[in-house]
Amino acid sequence: MHPAEDYIIKQPEPYRSMLLHLQVIIEHSITNFELKYKWSIPFYYVNGMPFCYLNASHKKQFVDLVFVKGNQLTVFKEHHVIENRKKMISLRYKSLDTIDDTVIKAVLQEALMLQ
Repeated sequence: MHPAEDYIIKQPEPYRSMLLHLQVIIEHSITNFELKYKWSIPFYYVNGMPFCYLNASHKKQFVDLVFVKGNQLTVFKEHHVIENRKKMISLRYKSLDTIDDTVIKAVLQEALMLQ
């Protein structure tokens, strides 16, 4: 199994369900991507460039979908989590039912235009 997919599958619930859901949305919304395992997390590259990554924080009890060029994103800014970051933003989820596919797809599409 691919190390990035192994990371997702080995997560305890509810993290695994959230990560799998995000993975499906990402992989159905973008093309020319490569899923790598970098810095011990699943990291998506688009056209050979870092694009976004998934991170499960057990200590703080959330899953982040983090965008590398997040500071340039403008759609759904009310959903952006910055937390002392200069360039990256995340969309943060504490449960599967809080994941809004429409928000993710819109942010993914805008982020693709920045690649």
